[in-house]
Amino acid sequence: MQTMKNKNSMCGLKRFFNYKKTPMIGSFGNSSSHHDGIKTIEAVKSCSFSRKPDLCIRIITWNMNGKVSYEDLAEVVGKERKFDLLVVGLQEAPKTNVAQFLQTASSPTHVLLGTAKLQSIQLYLFGPQNSHTLVKELKALRHSVGGCGGLIGRKKGAVAIHINYDGIKMVFISCHLSAHAKNVDQRNTELRHIANSLLPRDKSTRDLTVWLGDLNYRIQDVSNRPARSLIHNHLQSVLVSKDQLLQEAERGEIFKGYSEGTLGFKPTYKYNVGSSDYDTSHKVRVPAWTDRILFKIQDTENIQATLYSYDSIDQVYGSDHKPVKADLCLKWINN
Repeated sequence: MQTMKNKNSMCGLKRFFNYKKTPMIGSFGNSSSHHDGIKTIEAVKSCSFSRKPDLCIRIITWNMNGKVSYEDLAEVVGKERKFDLLVVGLQEAPKTNVAQFLQTASSPTHVLLGTAKLQSIQLYLFGPQNSHTLVKELKALRHSVGGCGGLIGRKKGAVAIHINYDGIKMVFISCHLSAHAKNVDQRNTELRHIANSLLPRDKSTRDLTVWLGDLNYRIQDVSNRPARSLIHNHLQSVLVSKDQLLQEAERGEIFKGYSEGTLGFKPTYKYNVGSSDYDTSHKVRVPAWTDRILFKIQDTENIQATLYSYDSIDQVYGSDHKPVKADLCLKWINN
């Protein structure tokens, strides 16, 4: 009887959220099944290229909550190194030399090519051994948001790395936006300011743009108990329709023309540190997908892109956020 009651309760929740999802599969095509602002891309498991991709990139974002351990960073980097470039964006990074830990974790296969820092907002770019000769251009930029330029308390803002790697021009932006569910408009404004500051107006200067970070968008108009009940029953996909980031994109406010993998993993915030249990403190935060990776191919006629994974790294316990990773491969179509 109790089981039937739970099933009926879950069905009622699903009807309430009016959930609908029609992801595109694999590459960035001209499908009409997408949000007005963000195309939802379902990661593929096998290679769709007839030849080896020209460039494979692993992208990782993690809010570290001011703490660090080599074991956590080694888990974040991973042992499987099928990628060419490794991009690691960190928020609330501690003052410890994180770069040294990351370099140790990524060796001997990869070396540090570039960094960008704005206090606790950091971005690291690694490439294969002896890949420096493939770097034609590299520069780092940063932009603060908030009062006093973010000098008081934990800084909000973004850092960026612009790189021409083997003829592919890319921009990676790691950002940390304002917190709390009510501050949607503020986050939208911050994104616009960051884009105006860190992205060149001439779109021909980049082939790929990637945003990663703690964007801090929350679940809209859903209280803690129903949200956690859905997640507990592996129905977190029902919450996607209430995700503020996707809602704002549908309104055309942010990330027009960008793509993101399907949110098939559990919300990455907020956890009890040291566990995979959601927040049990007095704050009792509603779980949310605060940590995201979005990307845009500027020249879709000449560059084909395939997303091979988009997932959280649940085996990391040192923060109240779980890291998120994406594997993206690019190929010149006309080569």
